[in-house]
Amino acid sequence: MFKGLTSYLDSIHARDPAPRSRWEIMFYPGVWALFYHRIAHRLFNARLFFLARMVNHWSRWLTAIDIHPGATIGRNFFIDHGFTVIGETAHIGDNVTIYQCVTLGGTNPTNGKGGKRHPTLMDNVIIGSGAQIIGPITVGERARVGANAVVTDDVPEGATMIGMKARSTLVPVETWLREFMPYGTPCDEPCEPDNRRVDELQAQLEAMKAELDALKIQLADPPRRSGTDS
Repeated sequence: MFKGLTSYLDSIHARDPAPRSRWEIMFYPGVWALFYHRIAHRLFNARLFFLARMVNHWSRWLTAIDIHPGATIGRNFFIDHGFTVIGETAHIGDNVTIYQCVTLGGTNPTNGKGGKRHPTLMDNVIIGSGAQIIGPITVGERARVGANAVVTDDVPEGATMIGMKARSTLVPVETWLREFMPYGTPCDEPCEPDNRRVDELQAQLEAMKAELDALKIQLADPPRRSGTDS
């Protein structure tokens, strides 16, 4: 048990350079939220729904993180800072990182049937702060969702999603990632891979400006006709 705890705390330290020790990580609200969720989830699976909800409400009051007792969460899950909501049928894989103010939300079951309503995050997914992942969709392995993105469709493995409604940057994750990408978005280089097209358009614009200037000069000083008028 102690070995598993230290391994978990070390996995957080590998993704967050701020803490100076494992003891400091122990005070993280995300760590406590996960601890209480493990208890609530066991109670939920034992159909002790009221007790599970009690643990859930205590955890939410203490950590400002609301994880439904029915949510399934894998190993080394890290919520950085908190203020996160995770729905009942959410499924989270191993080594997933979620930053603050993220919602793993569900669709409205207007037919009165619950079913699978919340997202599935595969292993090694990173969700940037403020992102909203809505509905029974799947975010593929090693995918990244940028800050404040709104995702309502399946995300391919290794994709980086940005915007509202989120679109893929079409940048393979291997291009940017070796181990871990903070905040789910590459920061050293532009996300969009179409810089050459932008340069081409800029060159065309400069050429058009030059032609327009030459035309203005020609219209202002028309060439004189040779010969004399009769």
